[in-house]
Amino acid sequence: MAQIESPEPTHAGAPRRRILVAGASGYIGRHVVTELAARGHEVVGLVRTPLATPERSGTDGPSPTPELRRCDPADPVSLDRDGFRGEAFDAVVSCIASRTGGIRDAELVDHRCNSNLLAAADRTGAGRFVLLSAICVQHPMLAFQRAKLAFEAELERSGLPWSIVRPTAFFKSLAGQVPRIKAGKPFLIFGPGDGPACKPIAEADLAGFIADRVERRAPDNRILPVGGPGPAMTPRQRGELLFELAGRPAKFRRLPLAIFGAAEAIFGTAARWLPKLEDKAEFARIGRYYATEPMLVRNPETGEYDDGSTPEYGTRTLRDFYRRVLVDGLDGQALGDQALFRAVPPARADRTDRAD
Repeated sequence: MAQIESPEPTHAGAPRRRILVAGASGYIGRHVVTELAARGHEVVGLVRTPLATPERSGTDGPSPTPELRRCDPADPVSLDRDGFRGEAFDAVVSCIASRTGGIRDAELVDHRCNSNLLAAADRTGAGRFVLLSAICVQHPMLAFQRAKLAFEAELERSGLPWSIVRPTAFFKSLAGQVPRIKAGKPFLIFGPGDGPACKPIAEADLAGFIADRVERRAPDNRILPVGGPGPAMTPRQRGELLFELAGRPAKFRRLPLAIFGAAEAIFGTAARWLPKLEDKAEFARIGRYYATEPMLVRNPETGEYDDGSTPEYGTRTLRDFYRRVLVDGLDGQALGDQALFRAVPPARADRTDRAD
């Protein structure tokens, strides 16, 4: 299996740096701010709302309090005046990402906001730019994937030292069915087979990986896919793990992929007269994508996904995460769109695919 090389230098010996983190109020951004501050760096976090609270990280010991600045990255004037303030940073980290994946939101956030951030970083003489992207852009079929790729290309052409981090999947994105299992309901699987495999990474481990990119003496200037430790798991294997940890017999229900196609067709047709429904059709496409595409490194020549080629980083396992949320619940996980699993009507499920 592929392994990530050791950071150079390790954070214990890295010099203190001044780092700006955009998207600091987001789920991953809060972890990144916390990790960098815990390593002793001076951190300025850019937020769009005043409610940002850094997450706890696995790094022990005291850490400086990060400074949070409120600005609008969609507005270059606000970004310069309220965000950068004409100051230079050793590194700029972007954790900016569309919350919904909607068509217009993706172009605005994943592309334009990041483009504004890159321009400001260049004007103020940033030492490097680290981008949090996503591994799913390897096979782009969705608006937010194309928007991310457009900015990735812009970053590579910019002349600034850069790193593009493409994580496989976050633990929280695989937690949407935990309430179902706790309530005694079956685990849902979409389409035929066991479903697409992924090798998820813990949010705190991902933050550590991003911090390593900041601390390296030499910039990466390359794209870095990254997953968590252990073999890739299919949805069925994740369901079996959840039932095992919950101490209950495994039960599964299979939903046809056609539900995504039907939703896309209905909303796509209606969007001709009501453009605001375009995003509804896009959400159906997003659902189908994640129900069919593995979150692993993809061979661009063969189109095959490979667990062994997907680099591993960190120590936190999905088993440990599931064990914790089964006991403590999902408070603080901000599931967002993953909550759709709680609302799938039981009557639409095929009840023939039950426990082995």
